[in-house]
Amino acid sequence: MNAETTWNVRIGVNPISWSNDDLPSLGGDTPLSTALSEGARIGYAGFELGNKFPRSPQHLKAVLARHGVVCVSGWHSGRLAHQGLDAEIRAGAVHMEKLRAQGCNVVVYGEVADSIQGNRGTPLAQRPRWRCDASWNDYGKRLNAYGAHLKANYGLTLAYHHHMGAYVETADDVDRLMAVTDENVGLLFDTGHCYLAGAIAGEDIDVVARLARHADRVVHVHCKDVRPGIARAARNEGWSFLDAVMNGVFTVPGDGCIDFGAVLATLRNAGYEGWLVVEAEQDPAVAPPYQYAKLGYQTLSAVVRDLQGNQG
Repeated sequence: MNAETTWNVRIGVNPISWSNDDLPSLGGDTPLSTALSEGARIGYAGFELGNKFPRSPQHLKAVLARHGVVCVSGWHSGRLAHQGLDAEIRAGAVHMEKLRAQGCNVVVYGEVADSIQGNRGTPLAQRPRWRCDASWNDYGKRLNAYGAHLKANYGLTLAYHHHMGAYVETADDVDRLMAVTDENVGLLFDTGHCYLAGAIAGEDIDVVARLARHADRVVHVHCKDVRPGIARAARNEGWSFLDAVMNGVFTVPGDGCIDFGAVLATLRNAGYEGWLVVEAEQDPAVAPPYQYAKLGYQTLSAVVRDLQGNQG
């Protein structure tokens, strides 16, 4: 492979396929070692963090090294919609230090203030919204300041995760977020959340077109596929986010309706470099983790090889 066709990306995985943080009953008995050993055997280069990983930076690094994988990044439950910069800095300090110790480049920022993503009895239609420009502008200023702090003190880029049930959910929300933030705030593009947000809003869904709007701001990617019939049911039946997950709305690349060839081509054309993370919340009793994680890896790696001009 020559340098002109090389695309500098790595394929990682989130342990949520083996055990779910939002619904601990899903895969709750599966040990971390199972996820790490199976993921490594499939070919994944790294893992995002979950609630079963060691808290100590040194212990975490040792456990990952034992399985031949690295730390991709980890989720930070942000509350900048409610609290000021100083409080957010204090709340995230231990986590950021842990990511820096692993050599991570990005931190996944998920806004959880007022989010309904973990409330199984609350329909997605009741998620929080800002109704005025002042709220968006104030939020953007706090995010910019926090992103600048993370870069200066930890060498981490803030990767903002648009998420179902939160203030930033739809394509229009992402447009607003990008408009009120600067280069200190990157975008985590999640294919599954993008599709499902459009389905809940009753819109025509073109994941690639929505990615292209802000591809130059993307610093991290979550690759999950969607079962469109279940996405329609989530809208028609007024499900919560967790209801949609439990009913199987998400799956791995290659098992749903999203064109990952077009998604990855758009990212490459925009100059994206970094991680492609398979993340698909499913019930492991219904969707065997090894089988599905392998399909996700094979799907993405085949596309990457094709984009690199390696047909072998």
